[in-house]
Amino acid sequence: MTTIAPDLGRTGSVEAADDAAEDGFKPWSAEQAQQWRAANPPLSPWPVVGVQAAASLLAVAVAWLVAGGQLSLVWSVAYGALAAWLPAVFFARMVARRMRRQANAGSALMALMVGEGIKIALTVGLLLAAPKVLAQVHWLALLAGFVVTIKAAWLALWLMSARRRTAKTTRVT
Repeated sequence: MTTIAPDLGRTGSVEAADDAAEDGFKPWSAEQAQQWRAANPPLSPWPVVGVQAAASLLAVAVAWLVAGGQLSLVWSVAYGALAAWLPAVFFARMVARRMRRQANAGSALMALMVGEGIKIALTVGLLLAAPKVLAQVHWLALLAGFVVTIKAAWLALWLMSARRRTAKTTRVT
């Protein structure tokens, strides 16, 4: 067994490290904070939900074309998309409501965690209910609709981020 020797080159304590971090910290004035808020407005969750809905409809349309008259396969894709999209709508509504209230960071984080927990529970419940809701479940098709809808959220966030970066570089130059 190998023993790792302590790093003797380090000196100081946690308190000294905390004090060192505070030396470079300078709080913003109200005007600086207002300028930052104006330059970085909060993002709305609704465009993400819209892109998810569009991707879901596209997945169902592709399933319709590929299925060759097998409606149970199309319904499975649609249900998988719904199992991802419906909880996302609920979560977006919670986030949008929290953004309007402008509450403190602690309560906003708590609401985000509770909302995400409810979203996960609703998603799991919808997926578990699939055999009772659908006459015949094609699990692979259901999973495909679910994954397309979930991945569309990441695509929407990436597009929104790229658009925001482009707008900032255009303003600077």
